[in-house]
Amino acid sequence: MTWIAPEVERPGGSLVAPEQELLAGYLNFYRTTLLHKCAGLTAEQLANRPSPPSNLSLLGLIRHARKVERIWFRIHFASASTTSPAEPAFDPALGKDADFELIDAGQAQAEYEALVDEWALSDKAAEGYSLDQQFTVRGELSSLRMIYLHLIGEYARHCGHADLLREQLDGTTGA
Repeated sequence: MTWIAPEVERPGGSLVAPEQELLAGYLNFYRTTLLHKCAGLTAEQLANRPSPPSNLSLLGLIRHARKVERIWFRIHFASASTTSPAEPAFDPALGKDADFELIDAGQAQAEYEALVDEWALSDKAAEGYSLDQQFTVRGELSSLRMIYLHLIGEYARHCGHADLLREQLDGTTGA
C-alpha cells in the first residue's frame, strides 16, 4: 500500500492576541499550510521534482522545514539554556542542501512525521520564555522574537514554493 499524505486542519487564531500568542499562531498556521499543500499526494509525488533544473520537491521542503526548526529552536536558542543542544537534522558532511538533494520517497511518511515531531520539540524549547529572551548566534545577539519572525517568513516563502510545486504535480491551486 502506498502512503498518502493526510489531510491537515489549519488552526484559526485571534488577530488581536498578545504578541507571543499571535506569533506562535501565525507560525502554526504556516507550518500546517505546508502540510496542507501536501495532503492527498503519494510519497512518490512528494518526492517528485517537477521543475528541472530546480531541486525543489514537497518532500525536500518538509525536510528543510525540519532542519530550520531544529537549527533555530533546538540548536541556537536551546543551546543557550541547556548543556546538550540537539544534533543537526542532517549530517553536515552531506552538504548544506542534503535536505533537498537526498530525498527518498520510501522515507516520505517518516520525514513527514519527523517534521510534526520537530514542531512539538521546537514549541517545548520556547515554552516559558519571553519573546525578549536573548541568545547569541554566530557572535550576534538575537531573541526568541526574531526566531518566530524568521520562521514565519521562511514558511511563508516555502508555502509559495509548495503552491507552485503542487500545481505542477496535479493542477491543484490555492488554499
